[in-house]
Amino acid sequence: MTLAAAVLSQPAPASAHSSGVLAVAHKSPFNCGKTFYANNWTGGHNPEGSIDWQDYGGDDVNGETVRATAAGTAYFYDAGSTSYGKWVEIRHSDGTRTRYAHMSSMVKGAGSTLSVSQGTAIGTVGSTGNSSAPHLHYEQRTSGGGMDTSPTVEGVTVSLGQKKAITSTNGCGGGDNPHTPEGVCGSGYAVIDSAALTGGRTYLLYNSGNGYNCVVTLKTSNLGSASAMSAFLEPQGESRTTDSGSYDYYAGPVRRDAAGQCVRWGGSIGSSSYTSGFEHCD
Repeated sequence: MTLAAAVLSQPAPASAHSSGVLAVAHKSPFNCGKTFYANNWTGGHNPEGSIDWQDYGGDDVNGETVRATAAGTAYFYDAGSTSYGKWVEIRHSDGTRTRYAHMSSMVKGAGSTLSVSQGTAIGTVGSTGNSSAPHLHYEQRTSGGGMDTSPTVEGVTVSLGQKKAITSTNGCGGGDNPHTPEGVCGSGYAVIDSAALTGGRTYLLYNSGNGYNCVVTLKTSNLGSASAMSAFLEPQGESRTTDSGSYDYYAGPVRRDAAGQCVRWGGSIGSSSYTSGFEHCD
């Protein structure tokens, strides 16, 4: 049994739907095809009505990429060794909010914001804050700030006391890019930052096992048709490595050893480009 996060703000009222209406449809916060248990357990879960995403069968949720269940603006926080630990709140177009807590890493630092689409990577599953085992603490909140105690994900409602295995369709089919940043860069890499481009997104990843960074640029439109795009990575004080050309789905991966170094990174799709400053120096 895992420990849930203590509420940092907006205490939940007794009625789940008394202060707003959830109008946005949510997908699972995991990669396409991944199945995990959504556990809306009672008896000490705080706040009541939140979901703990947990291991399913032989599939370990620890280290899994966490993705936005719906589009909106993501806000990044870090409560340290208390409460939610590393956590993200996404504010959606209808005023509702989702929260993702106890993550081991986030794609932006605390205090940052990021415009996200459904499926955008925001972090990785961990056990930070007031947690006794790796899992993803997940909440759906109404436009008034109250908890929806029977949240619906992938069209499946998980009411109080229920535990259901739910398979993700986040990023599956329908013209979506079949590739992920982690899949392109390889085993051990996790997204630590990203930037929006017209027609896609460029990602910076890090492998704590070998000290390498990786940059990849993925399309979200014009998929399967070759078009100009690029990805680059430049450890401070060293030359830049760039992959550019006409590609169907992605540019990269560009991998460089950059342990303990600041890096400049970015990419382009057509005339839309992004170049960071030197950052991520740890």
